[in-house]
Amino acid sequence: MTEFTVHTAETAPEASKTTLAGVKSAFGFVPNLQANMAESPELLAGYSTLWDLFSKTSLTPTEQQVVYLTANFENECHYCMAGHTMLSKMQKIDDAIVEAIRSGTVIPDARLEALHIFAAKVVSERGFVGDAAVEAFIAAGYTKRNVLEVVLGAGTKLLSNYTNHIVHTKLDAFMKGAEWTKPGSARVAA
Repeated sequence: MTEFTVHTAETAPEASKTTLAGVKSAFGFVPNLQANMAESPELLAGYSTLWDLFSKTSLTPTEQQVVYLTANFENECHYCMAGHTMLSKMQKIDDAIVEAIRSGTVIPDARLEALHIFAAKVVSERGFVGDAAVEAFIAAGYTKRNVLEVVLGAGTKLLSNYTNHIVHTKLDAFMKGAEWTKPGSARVAA
């Protein structure tokens, strides 16, 4: 297995240091994901920029986490599922919503379930969702803008989920108790 460096402010490439400092300022520490991404300053900057942009969308913080958790589920990302589970707890998002996504069951809120279904299709079908899926999502009370915001959220998670798969990112200490393996998956958490 190829070993990737979990960078610190001292070991990171010069072009990653400013972004890592911003991450540390936002989270209070540098998560292992960003510490690994620092190997490529462009990947780190791209992910950080998309993360910030998605947080500014018209989707609520709960809806944003539904999109992120759904992408993590579809992409089988152990690291991001654990991280977003804990972020959801910090944001006081209903545990029933998070547990439904983690277990692959129906979210008890119909509108959020429509978002979950649409986001899952965007990720699993690589954007080829079809007009009926878009129309069903809009009929559930979402907008054309929200359709495209889901694409932004899915794209953000694509960067982190794929990075974690390739570099085998280790869970951060704050994720303890949120470990996850996709139900029915033959893969095991790294």
